[in-house]
Amino acid sequence: MTVTHGRPMTAEITDILVAHCGLDADAAARAPAASLEELGMDSLALLELSAVVSDRWQVSIPEQAGQLSIPAVADLVARRTDPPGHTENSVVIDAPLALVWDVTNDVTNWTELFTEYAVVEILHRDGHTVRFRLTMYPDENGVAWSWVSERTADPVSRQVRAHRVETGPFEYMRIHWRYTEEADGTRMAWTQDFAMKPTAPVDNAAMTERINTNSVIQLAVIKDRVERIARQREEQDRQDAGVQDRAVAGDASTGAGDE
Repeated sequence: MTVTHGRPMTAEITDILVAHCGLDADAAARAPAASLEELGMDSLALLELSAVVSDRWQVSIPEQAGQLSIPAVADLVARRTDPPGHTENSVVIDAPLALVWDVTNDVTNWTELFTEYAVVEILHRDGHTVRFRLTMYPDENGVAWSWVSERTADPVSRQVRAHRVETGPFEYMRIHWRYTEEADGTRMAWTQDFAMKPTAPVDNAAMTERINTNSVIQLAVIKDRVERIARQREEQDRQDAGVQDRAVAGDASTGAGDE
């Protein structure tokens, strides 16, 4: 239920329609799913509704509002008064910055880096910009969400700017990745700015909560997987160094014998 200032938005819209537009409250109560037109709201009534909503919440009502029910109008108003979503999450990875940068920006291997992506399809590359399609594993309802994103990496500043090209339920989605060296390793930070469409199944606040929850999970997974790669490479470097040292020692020994 959408609530504003402690009161359901549906009740707010109903009161406006009754007080300013001539709505029969009993008729509305008997047919909660009826459209405003079906409830007898003509173009003048809709104009008055639009004026009051604009004055009270600075929200514009679309011309086709007459085809919407009171709850649908309330949801539309609530979503448009909902502040845009903004999240900031980060993790410190015990690995060199160059390694973290290379591994996390290898989009083709994101299915091995994240636990949520089933398929990555590269659509286009142009320098440091890549456009790709991501497909997630099916959710609890069996739906495999898929969309196209584009990201541009700046190896000099160690930043990435990304956005959804196919926005789906989002009005927009922009993501800023930042990488910085710290005493304990490399901090990778994600900042996401977005807004949900009025038709989306969740509002900005609910999506903010979802993204914050999921980001913590995925950042922990990425930290573990990148640190494992870092340890494997360190071990390989030690082994390679040991082989080289033995080879040098053998050459020295052979040279002394010849002399």
